[in-house]
Amino acid sequence: MQYLISVIHDQAGLATPEEDAAIDVFNERLQAEGHWVFAGGLASPSAATVIDNRGEDAMLTDGPFLESKEYLAGFWIIEAPDLDVALKLAAEGSKHCNRKVEVRPFL
Repeated sequence: MQYLISVIHDQAGLATPEEDAAIDVFNERLQAEGHWVFAGGLASPSAATVIDNRGEDAMLTDGPFLESKEYLAGFWIIEAPDLDVALKLAAEGSKHCNRKVEVRPFL
């Protein structure tokens, strides 16, 4: 089963060089153990564009969908046999990137 591990951050700025190195180690482990599907870091919320095309015309708005202290800073998509393994990997990912994470299974 595949899981999304969302990295949640509450400060402006990118990962430190030490955090980047720890994330690289974790990514290599995920790949070596067959859990890796995809991962990526995201630009700051100020670089976001929200698109709402539910009406007659698409509306584009600069900035994040919600003004919030916390934001999605990156993510991993992993393959794990069950939620327990996904949670264990997510806890390790949280430690390596030095941020909170959220785990959600794909439908």
